[in-house]
Amino acid sequence: MRDLASIALFVVVVACVPLVTQSGVALNFIMMALYACLLAQAWNILGGFGGQFSFGHALFFGTGAYAQAIAQQYGVNPWAALVLALVASAMVGVIVGALTFRYGLKGSYFALVTLAFAEVFRIVALSVPFTGGGVGLMVPLRESAANMQFATRAGYLWLVLALVAVALLASAWLRHSRFGAYLQAVRDNEDAARAVGVDPFRVKLAAIALSGALMGAGGAFYVQVFQYIDPGIAYGPSTSVEALVAAIVGGMGTLWGPVLGALVLHVLADLTRNLFGQLPGINMVIYGSVLVLIVMFLPRGIAGIGVPVRWLRAMRRGDRNG
Repeated sequence: MRDLASIALFVVVVACVPLVTQSGVALNFIMMALYACLLAQAWNILGGFGGQFSFGHALFFGTGAYAQAIAQQYGVNPWAALVLALVASAMVGVIVGALTFRYGLKGSYFALVTLAFAEVFRIVALSVPFTGGGVGLMVPLRESAANMQFATRAGYLWLVLALVAVALLASAWLRHSRFGAYLQAVRDNEDAARAVGVDPFRVKLAAIALSGALMGAGGAFYVQVFQYIDPGIAYGPSTSVEALVAAIVGGMGTLWGPVLGALVLHVLADLTRNLFGQLPGINMVIYGSVLVLIVMFLPRGIAGIGVPVRWLRAMRRGDRNG
């Protein structure tokens, strides 16, 4: 109930922001920060709770983005296309999981395979005609809520907030459900989990499907906001890096860690753009630097800052009692 209450409070507070300010700059900042939160939460389900580090989560992002864009080319309503995007991304997750987990790939091997899959999909998207090739695809302009195209940033903010709320609820469920316990058991010791009756293959397969679906939702949202997608954006490494770094910086396997990490990185990215303009690659330099510092000094991420404090307090209480 505590997790549900905190999620509800978060949603209510953020949803009220457009009622307080109509500043396009402020609304755009919050919208893109929430978008980064969605990507980080999607990665956290597989990488944080499941312990399966992926370097190619852009694979699911791009699949969702292209499913959203291609479906609209054939006259499918964007809301229905969003469902197709989630299903398509989840199916790609199942396929990748079946090919990797079946043969026991984990750790760096799994990370490299996901990166390779994302690159293969990028090359395919460059080659086939229905993706627009290197030119990419434009989403038809039909500005109305029924077509998931809003006149102001407030509509998109509420849309991505709803997606983030779903991702937070999924993470809260993993923290307290039996399936979540199975997933974390597989993360901690796969052999021990198998010994007590847990099927690691099925558990990891379900986790990658859920993670892929949420990442695909991020891709579909991107398409609706910018009304364009191409192979470099869809399957490029920057999306994968943004998702995994935000989760690691904030705190893997936690409910609010990815939110904190995404917010910190988004603030840093905005400050960097203001200070250095459009210097190519500066965001990646910042992400890499922050990641190194977090791994060195805060291995549990920002969300784990309070852990040493609690330990010190407990030790002091123990000393006084002794």
